[in-house]
Amino acid sequence: MKCPVCKDVTLLMSEKHGVEIDYCPECRGIWLDRGELDKIIARASGEQKQHASKDHDKSHKKKKSSTLLDILEIFGGE
Repeated sequence: MKCPVCKDVTLLMSEKHGVEIDYCPECRGIWLDRGELDKIIARASGEQKQHASKDHDKSHKKKKSSTLLDILEIFGGE
């Protein structure tokens, strides 16, 4: 598939945490297939709840969910 922005650049695909992401190596745009954003949101929401219960007694050390950041790190790691 070609990048909708760059037109002549072929999108690359990467799988991270069970979500396939198509991305353009040129403009660094990302495209998700149907349902993939829902997977990311559901996973992030679940992690936030998990962190909230673990951090209930440690309110000064709240940890943000990093699922989206983990998925997007493909741009720095490849």
